[in-house]
Amino acid sequence: MSGTAWYDDAAGPVVRPYALTRGRTHYDGVEFDLVALIVAADPPEPAEDAHALPATPWAPEPEHDMILELCRTPLSVAEIASDLELPLGVVRVLLGDLLDHSLIQVRRPAPVAQFPSERVLKEVIDGIRAL
Repeated sequence: MSGTAWYDDAAGPVVRPYALTRGRTHYDGVEFDLVALIVAADPPEPAEDAHALPATPWAPEPEHDMILELCRTPLSVAEIASDLELPLGVVRVLLGDLLDHSLIQVRRPAPVAQFPSERVLKEVIDGIRAL
């Protein structure tokens, strides 16, 4: 078994998604809906407060940069995962990293419109007929 690699032609590398997220399996903040739109934001200006603690250093991975490049125009979470060919869970963790550093904005999906009740429709029809 010394010649076998941890690689499957159909599935790709076995360890890669785990390595991309540094072992994290979910984002602790908001839940990213599949149809939520993600758009790249301008990086925040550094604080000029002399008493502020220095920000913790963060070096984005290439996948973070690819997400920012894709999200110059709004894309759904599902589209990002599809375009990058990464599992949805991995993309959600990466999006969480970007959100924590204010590099993306999340636009929630519009709520599903509720249909008016039958009574309201009947009153509208009666009102139109009365004209």
